[in-house]
Amino acid sequence: MRTVLNVIWLVLCGIWMALGYVLAGIICCLLIITIPFGIASFRMADFALWPFGRRLVKRPDAGAPSVIGNVIWIIFAGWWLALAHLTTAIAMAVTIIGIPLAVANIKLIPVSLVPLGRVIVPIGQNQGFPVNR
Repeated sequence: MRTVLNVIWLVLCGIWMALGYVLAGIICCLLIITIPFGIASFRMADFALWPFGRRLVKRPDAGAPSVIGNVIWIIFAGWWLALAHLTTAIAMAVTIIGIPLAVANIKLIPVSLVPLGRVIVPIGQNQGFPVNR
């Protein structure tokens, strides 16, 4: 079922959302000092392409630099990406088949707002990180 949802997601909105993250990542990498934001953006692009079967887990070693970085990210790129997820979720929720995809878009809003200090892991596996529900 995850594969079917991922393929439908990829065709309907995954490619476009991933392109948004890639664009943000390229801009961040061009500015040199914001390369950590670019790396996080590329990681989120991968998650936006294939979200079903994976989840976001907070890193226990993330500290003040992640918080400061997330505030900067929200101001410059996060709210644009979160708005794109919200808009896509509303469009997906119009049909019954699109409701699971709309829910997935809503679940991607937190990672679009605060990407630093988080890691993406397969569902059912926490790879040493505490479960964040």
